[in-house]
Amino acid sequence: MAAGGPVAVVAPGELPAPAESDLIAGARPHLVGPGDTLSVNVLGLPELSEQVRVDSSGKIALPLAGSIDVRGLQPEEIARAVEVRLRSNHVRQPSVAIGVLDIVSQVVTVSGEVKKPGVYPVIGPSTLMRAVARAEGTGDYANSRHVVVFRTVNGRPMAALYDLQAITLGASVDPQIYSNDIVVVGESTARRLFPQIASMAGLLVTPLVTFLANN
Repeated sequence: MAAGGPVAVVAPGELPAPAESDLIAGARPHLVGPGDTLSVNVLGLPELSEQVRVDSSGKIALPLAGSIDVRGLQPEEIARAVEVRLRSNHVRQPSVAIGVLDIVSQVVTVSGEVKKPGVYPVIGPSTLMRAVARAEGTGDYANSRHVVVFRTVNGRPMAALYDLQAITLGASVDPQIYSNDIVVVGESTARRLFPQIASMAGLLVTPLVTFLANN
């Protein structure tokens, strides 16, 4: 996603949620994607139970069940698919439970003036405050009023400026954060994309949203 480029449109309002095609593994609740590690437990049949990593094409390979495309499926849907395969191979009334052990397909990047910049998994609904908290909060010299969220919506890169101070005080809603979002805490990125903030006074109650030109 571009983190720069000229501003095309600036307006107050909410940053739209991404379309399913914008995400690696779809919308929430968690949908499995390449790189995720699953535990496959077949009740009463430990020889068919194992841990498996989803390959780059979105498939897993299991004893008797063979290769199954799990990309974009919820764990419960994967369990049903495995049961169908096992029944077709003469396993009577199989009962399968799928657990997600490691998630790499749905992540949010938090950078800038935070104590622990990095890439963090998105498990279920998340918000901007939670994402910053995962990075152990803002740094000592952070401007918490200038937080930019980058997101691709229907294939088009966008950015929104949020005031973390206003959110903390309850003056603004804590926005939803989605897989693939990039959160940048600090002043330089915000001033480059939203130069009008230099003349703004008081809390930013409504986020500013902009389209970014594709580079």
